[in-house]
Amino acid sequence: MSRPRDRHTPAVPGLGYFSQVDEDRARRVADTLRERGVDAHLERAGVYQFGVRVSLGDGREAIWDSDGTASLEAQVMRDGNLVGFVPVIEGSEDFDEAQVVDAIARTDYDKPIAQLRRTAPPPGDPLPMQGGLFRRFLDGFRYR
Repeated sequence: MSRPRDRHTPAVPGLGYFSQVDEDRARRVADTLRERGVDAHLERAGVYQFGVRVSLGDGREAIWDSDGTASLEAQVMRDGNLVGFVPVIEGSEDFDEAQVVDAIARTDYDKPIAQLRRTAPPPGDPLPMQGGLFRRFLDGFRYR
């Protein structure tokens, strides 16, 4: 009989963090980014497809890993049109949540093909948690 795996361990060993992005993982990444002052939100891309959406402030949004692949990448959209992208980050299939947060925070979106900065910008003022007071009610008490 195999040991039960904890909920933070990938379902298939060796496939890494984003092998199965579930809603709780995407929510934790978005919440951690919001604590750093990044305007991040949970992205519901489809049925059981979740990612992280970062609002860039000029009408653009970066949609991180909503396509179900094992590696970390993003599409930069404005009004539903693709205006840029973040290519696959090398080695990201083995990232843990802290590394994912760092990679998203370090991304420079100024060019159509975004790149990672060497260091993350200083954290801004924390943003309020998405959903506010009624968050647990709206989500049906699925998490703590």
